[in-house]
Amino acid sequence: MNYSGRTNNNHMANQNFKPLLKMAVSAAVPAGVEIRQADVRKGKGLFATTSFREGDVILTETPLVSAQFCWNELYKYKACEFCLRSLETAEEMSQRLTENPALTLPHPECCAVDPSVFSLCPQCQVLYCSEACRTEAWNRYHRVLCMGPSRTDGKHPLLQLQETWRNIHYPPETSSIMLLVKMAAMVRQSPDPKRMVDRFSKFVHTTVNEEEEIMHKLLGKEFQGQLEVLRSLAAECLYHEDIQQWLTPEGFQSVFALIGTNGQGIGSSSISKWVKNCESLVLSSEEKEQLDAFIDQLYIDLDQVSGAFLNCEGSGLYELQSACNHSCVPNAEISFLHGNHTLTLSCARDIEQGEEIFISYLDECDVDRSRHSRQKILRENYLFICTCPKCLEQAGDIDETSEEEMSEGEEGDMGD
Repeated sequence: MNYSGRTNNNHMANQNFKPLLKMAVSAAVPAGVEIRQADVRKGKGLFATTSFREGDVILTETPLVSAQFCWNELYKYKACEFCLRSLETAEEMSQRLTENPALTLPHPECCAVDPSVFSLCPQCQVLYCSEACRTEAWNRYHRVLCMGPSRTDGKHPLLQLQETWRNIHYPPETSSIMLLVKMAAMVRQSPDPKRMVDRFSKFVHTTVNEEEEIMHKLLGKEFQGQLEVLRSLAAECLYHEDIQQWLTPEGFQSVFALIGTNGQGIGSSSISKWVKNCESLVLSSEEKEQLDAFIDQLYIDLDQVSGAFLNCEGSGLYELQSACNHSCVPNAEISFLHGNHTLTLSCARDIEQGEEIFISYLDECDVDRSRHSRQKILRENYLFICTCPKCLEQAGDIDETSEEEMSEGEEGDMGD
């Protein structure tokens, strides 16, 4: 299997994993929006209390918890363990992803990565982009999860859990078992464990939509044996009286559904940040033309070697963003403008006061597929049948899926 590494920013920005019913939000709601009941079927939604114009930022949000994907980390995508910021310089990342160690990027001053401010956990040597991130991770969850010298011992239960997860959930990745691990550690480190459990429980974690008789695809009979292996390893790593309900067979399925249906995809790349900074350079017409040609060729080389995997990738749980419902014709979109796990929700078109704010739970490729294909993805991953204007307009279309889509749906691993 070749996982040489790249997922484009647009894919990660739109890679949402959402529930049918919306959580009661604990995070502070910013001015300009409110969370209220949308309807009985969808539950809560995010609504504009003022008018927004196309391109306006609606809100920014950091996640309650985030984690890098396990395969992504294994294949040397170096990211801050806390905020998922890419930690390779743009040149280092380009050399690795093009398999060209002699590659030199012009204008190195445009690279935003500064290794001089990196910080290591003194016990286990986990790397952070700054002392602030290291301290925040230690105070939230890392004190419990720090493996010390055992981080290089493949027999450590936590490392065995990650290896088992990788053997079940192949790329392209959509979630990480480390979200569950960090959630458990956050409960254990919290001065008020019950309140932290309650905070996570406000994310929808139903395993079945009984009204539509839909079950999440990762919880079907064919995956029960794999889930039990994961549950057993998780219990060995994480058991504590404050989270014992998560580690029963039923509770594990529930928390597994939580990370699967609520996790928002995250992507960061020091290359894309370098390219963005290059756009601000004051250059002559000839110099700009040369730089543009270099960047175009760089992306051609990246594509030839690394295919669809460019970013440091992970997922996170966002309390405010989780209130957004889905539409196949969304009026808002998600991006990661800060180069880390900080999410930006922006207007894809004008939004009027009182209008509900919709995002797409599908990536750019999937949202352009047939209605039948879109509905299949939404049923299996998010447990609902979409009734957005696009789906209603196409309701009379023949329920037909292409051979390629059929083969994708018939692959029998949890990474589908």
